[in-house]
Amino acid sequence: MQIGKFTFDWGKRTYIMGILNVTPDSFSGDGLLSPSPDFGRGARGEGNATLQSKWMLDSGADILDIGGESTRPGSQPVTVDEELERVIPVIHSIHKNFPNALISIDTYKSQVAEEAIKHGAHIVNDVWALRADSNLANIVAKYNVPVILMHNRSNPASVEVREKLGATYIGAEYENLIEDVKRELLSSVEIAKKAGIKENAIWLDPGIGFGKKREHNLELINRLDEIKKLGYPLLLGTSRKSFIGFTLDLPPEERIEGTASTIAIGIARGADMIRVHDVKEMARVAKMTDAIVRT
Repeated sequence: MQIGKFTFDWGKRTYIMGILNVTPDSFSGDGLLSPSPDFGRGARGEGNATLQSKWMLDSGADILDIGGESTRPGSQPVTVDEELERVIPVIHSIHKNFPNALISIDTYKSQVAEEAIKHGAHIVNDVWALRADSNLANIVAKYNVPVILMHNRSNPASVEVREKLGATYIGAEYENLIEDVKRELLSSVEIAKKAGIKENAIWLDPGIGFGKKREHNLELINRLDEIKKLGYPLLLGTSRKSFIGFTLDLPPEERIEGTASTIAIGIARGADMIRVHDVKEMARVAKMTDAIVRT
């Protein structure tokens, strides 16, 4: 796949997506609008997004994923206008300072996606896989950009919050985890195709942590190769998530080793791209894993 001057040669190596949360309430504590100190890496505040972007690009990020609404369990939705106020200045700044950087907009709202694309975003990353906003598929097709379809069974009413560890979904039930995830992803693929989105512009994400119990997440990573057989590029997002915290009994800022383990296994099972906070460390994990499993 070609996006501008950038070529995705699927299978040759693992691509890195760096997370830029322009929110005050990111579960991982890295939101650029958060008043609390971060983990010693990025800069706080919208005006410092350029510094965070530079650090990620220098550390090995291939894509910068910009999100203006937290997707953590129990988070509150924001209006279209508020989301636009958060993300558009950041996208404009990145596009101005790093014209060759690939930008992904993390949104399920068609209005936000369209404005983001107009201001320089190249990819749409939809956590609801075109099911939350019926017009989003049309926008993706109109601008001929890739779309990431993420599996999601989140239920805001089924959230458990534990001190230090954060929130997780507790009410998700599956008849057959892998078959259910595959079927629901393919349903979104059909929505995309019917809207005119090209098949080679569709990427899939199994939705680790979204409407899934800890055991579901662990099984899904271990059986990722079965999702890969659907035939689409696969994005894996496990970075600092609560199932790691629940497994290791650790808060978000101490989940780097757990994240590294999930990424190594995920790549070995077929992940083409990883979405991460700790770009430098996870780029190294990906490079080492690639050296072992990609020949």
